[in-house]
Amino acid sequence: MFLKHCLRATVAAVRARDVLSGLKHGSVPLAARQRGYCSSRGHRHGHETLTSQPVRQYARAVQKKPEFQSQLQDLPSSMLKLEYASVPLAHTVDDVVKKLLSLELASHSEKLRLKEEQLIAKVQRHENDRNSTEVKVAMLTARIRNFQEHLQKHPKDKANKRWMLMSIDRRKKLLKYLRRSRYDAFEKVCAELGIIYTFPPEYYRRATRRWLAKKALCIKVFKEVQKQKAEKRNKALAQKAAKSTNPTETQGTPV
Repeated sequence: MFLKHCLRATVAAVRARDVLSGLKHGSVPLAARQRGYCSSRGHRHGHETLTSQPVRQYARAVQKKPEFQSQLQDLPSSMLKLEYASVPLAHTVDDVVKKLLSLELASHSEKLRLKEEQLIAKVQRHENDRNSTEVKVAMLTARIRNFQEHLQKHPKDKANKRWMLMSIDRRKKLLKYLRRSRYDAFEKVCAELGIIYTFPPEYYRRATRRWLAKKALCIKVFKEVQKQKAEKRNKALAQKAAKSTNPTETQGTPV
């Protein structure tokens, strides 16, 4: 009986030594984990555990995206709304009324309209210009930047993304026309609105055997059609020349 108790004490000491050595080197033996020495519970068969289960690092540092700078940040809150900017009485009212007339309590659409007017004033030809190409580019620029700001917060809004792409295509066409017709105005618009004009990529298509065969057939058909048209044209010219060289037909003499 004494030997039996000594054997049990020896086995317990060996197990405790294995667990302590595993903790020292950063790992715990599988047998010790299975026996419950590293269980999260406080007791196992009346004996206290040597240590608790190590906590796994599930939480990771979340990398925040850089904040998208809004085009409305440079609008001070004390600026009056667009419809009250030209009213002299709006500058002499008390603070409560002035808050209602200023951008402090204005909606996003009112701020966007004021920003659009500021961009138009930079590129318009004269004071009453509202329909020139430069003005249209300025209006589209304000809308495009508003769509970009919205998509940074709501990237799954497909409707706004579609409208943004349509506005970008429209502005590209206007800039292309302005660059071809009035290059000085094109440079001024790009400089004032902060637009970087890039040329569209060249068309590229991988030359497959099927595409080469189809292209050769189209060229052959085109040449044959041109040849037939040339023959028809030459034949018509020859008939016209023959009619001009032959004398007029004489009418038969009466009996």
